[in-house]
Amino acid sequence: MRMLKSTVVLLAAMPVFLFGSAVADPVLDVSAVDTEIRVGNVMPYTGPLAGFASIGKAEAGYFDMINEHGGINGRKVRFISYDDSSDPEMASTQTRKLVEQDKVLLMFGSFGTPSNLAVRPYLNENRVPQLFLASGDEEWSKSRTFSWTMGWQPPFRAEGRIYANYVQAYYPERKIAVLWQNDQFGRDLFTGLQEGLGDSARMIVSDTTFDVSDKSVDSQIDLLQSSGAEILIFDGAPAMAALAIRRMADIGWHPVFLLDNSSASIASALRPAGLQNSAGVISTAFLKDAGDPTWKDDSGMRDWSSFMDKYYPDGDKDDSYAVFGYAAAETLAQVLRQCANDLSRENIMRQAANLRAFQSAVALPGITFNTSQTNSRPVRQLRLVQFDGRVWQPIGEVLDTAFIGPANN
Repeated sequence: MRMLKSTVVLLAAMPVFLFGSAVADPVLDVSAVDTEIRVGNVMPYTGPLAGFASIGKAEAGYFDMINEHGGINGRKVRFISYDDSSDPEMASTQTRKLVEQDKVLLMFGSFGTPSNLAVRPYLNENRVPQLFLASGDEEWSKSRTFSWTMGWQPPFRAEGRIYANYVQAYYPERKIAVLWQNDQFGRDLFTGLQEGLGDSARMIVSDTTFDVSDKSVDSQIDLLQSSGAEILIFDGAPAMAALAIRRMADIGWHPVFLLDNSSASIASALRPAGLQNSAGVISTAFLKDAGDPTWKDDSGMRDWSSFMDKYYPDGDKDDSYAVFGYAAAETLAQVLRQCANDLSRENIMRQAANLRAFQSAVALPGITFNTSQTNSRPVRQLRLVQFDGRVWQPIGEVLDTAFIGPANN
């Protein structure tokens, strides 16, 4: 039987459908056929957030690998991924096409908060699983209201609380500045930071925003430097993080720099900023750093390296988003295996909410993925890390985001 290759489609424009219009039940009521499982995905392959495209490309490669080894329970996975250029309207159009024309069984791993929020009502109304989104927004925890939607990674808000705890422990009473992306992604982490600081939030002496389409953050960095801040917390896209780090180096400003997990990519942020400029940056992690020699004899990372060589040869092995895509695809594959021969949408959701200590090959030691009917976010653990100019080094122990609450001071 010919292997079913995953499909990554870069579409710049498509006819716009009326997103809320009624659809005949037979169009939406699909199930897996005997030979394949159709999985839909929307990713920014172009546009200002195209740096995250390797998530989708790694996922496509992962399912090609699965198919070459016989598929899942005798079925091949047909992964169909479309470009939305991080435009929620385009995401709506592409998602509708995947459901109504491509007849995907489920949506998986689509990127970004605005795009996933735009399609969530449609998918939930039509009982189409919206699984393991590439976004850490708090909205994905609303399992009672939107029972067909599940996040994947730890929440941005909890990450902000972790940074607050770190600052209070190691740099109490130091002035803090925050540079954040002017959208829900940026606001979530900033809110968590303020909650975690509690009364110490008075130490935030300046904060300012940028738009993801901006070409420079020089003026923002200059403004924050003038505030006298000794700590800078950044929350935004990796390309903007690179610009911020480079500007700080150019003007000789060297605050303690905390970088959001989503931008903690050597390939997409630190290398463009200059590795020498990035030494000392602090972030969080839940996945292994592929460039870290610590993992050179690790079986999971050896398998990942072989995967990259064969199924994503154009990818960058220093790209943490490729590791992210691989781990997310591993998680979905586990859910589909648990479904056995019952690949109804209802059973897919049941099994997605029934992960028990699933160990990704590329997750850091001590981090397992778990879900339940009351907590549907598989990845709940993080650890602090610091970049030493070559790789990320761990700081402290693994932290469970479920227990990182607001400050009580």
